[in-house]
Amino acid sequence: MNLANRLKAIKPSPTLALNAKAKALAAQGVDVVGLVAGEPDFDTPEHIKQAAIEALRQGFTKYTPTAGIPELREAICGKLERDNRLKFAPDQVVVSVGAKQAIYNAFQALLNEGDEVIILAPYWVSYPEMVQLAGGKPVFVQTREEDGFAPDPDAIRRALSPRTKAIILNSPSNPSGAVFSRAALEGIAEAVRGHECLVISDDIYEKLLYQGEFLNIGNVAPDLVPRLVVINGMSKAFSMTGWRMGYAAGPKWLIAGMQMVQDQSTSNAASFVQKAALAALKGPQDIFVPMVEEYRGRRDMVVDALNSVEGVRCRRPEGAFYVLPNVSSLLGRTYKGEPLTGSMQISEILLNDFRMGAMPGAPFGMEGYLRMSFATSREQLRKGLERFREFVGSTR
Repeated sequence: MNLANRLKAIKPSPTLALNAKAKALAAQGVDVVGLVAGEPDFDTPEHIKQAAIEALRQGFTKYTPTAGIPELREAICGKLERDNRLKFAPDQVVVSVGAKQAIYNAFQALLNEGDEVIILAPYWVSYPEMVQLAGGKPVFVQTREEDGFAPDPDAIRRALSPRTKAIILNSPSNPSGAVFSRAALEGIAEAVRGHECLVISDDIYEKLLYQGEFLNIGNVAPDLVPRLVVINGMSKAFSMTGWRMGYAAGPKWLIAGMQMVQDQSTSNAASFVQKAALAALKGPQDIFVPMVEEYRGRRDMVVDALNSVEGVRCRRPEGAFYVLPNVSSLLGRTYKGEPLTGSMQISEILLNDFRMGAMPGAPFGMEGYLRMSFATSREQLRKGLERFREFVGSTR
């Protein structure tokens, strides 16, 4: 027996694999500093946990509609109107098992064999794989650090073709932490305006913003809202990664298709988790403030430390909890007599020899870079950065 042919082009998630290896070493008693996972180190707020507990006590443990309980879908519409000035109806919303499933379902419902999706690099590692699992073809548009990782509208125009079904945006970005300005979003909107493709906006990091105002492309280009798909969830802002709660809002025909995919896969997200999500959206919305302020302090500490390492350059991200240091000047140096040839090799050396986990940039479309998460304590960050400095100092 053989695995399905569709898996031949798919690579295992490098973030999950590296995080698992780091956790396995830690379980063996090894002192590992893991700056790998995109997971807040803050606890889920108490009122959200209590809502789940109360739902369990009341026996709210049965199936729900696949698309989510009506009151949660209404609350999501309220959130989108309140926070993002975007108007959707409840039948334009589907609740999923994390934002990741929402994106996966969107591609499954949208793509035919050979259809194309434009992906801006650097990108979250799962975007290309999910497109390929749906039979689609990822088309990459490279951005540059010196441009703040904002795309060139002309590059998007060149990437568009009769097979283009969608372009996916992620701001604040994983892995760069870059935030698209109004001008950048206007440029993207102008580039796609003459094409019929959908615009998928992955807004999962919207609350983790260190300067300026969060903008969805629908705010600067209202004419695109009829073909806008908003992806979001509870994992990052509400520190609910393990709860697996996300959602999508978009055109009715696509949402109906996504629900059909979910009908035949997971069915509904966990019933009592939906009650917790309702409490999150209906409860106090200032809980993000202390978390964001702490992340801001960590960001500045990490960026300053990285920029003090000889041969390393790190841009200061405007959002999310990642930095993307440029280590391209280290390539060509040697470590233990062997030449350094890529970010994957550097990442392996850091974990194996220095017990420090950092993601290679290559799987994110940025060879010559590393991705480090600062969603951990300052003590761990200092320890990890010192180990990184030690590694760089050992190269020749």
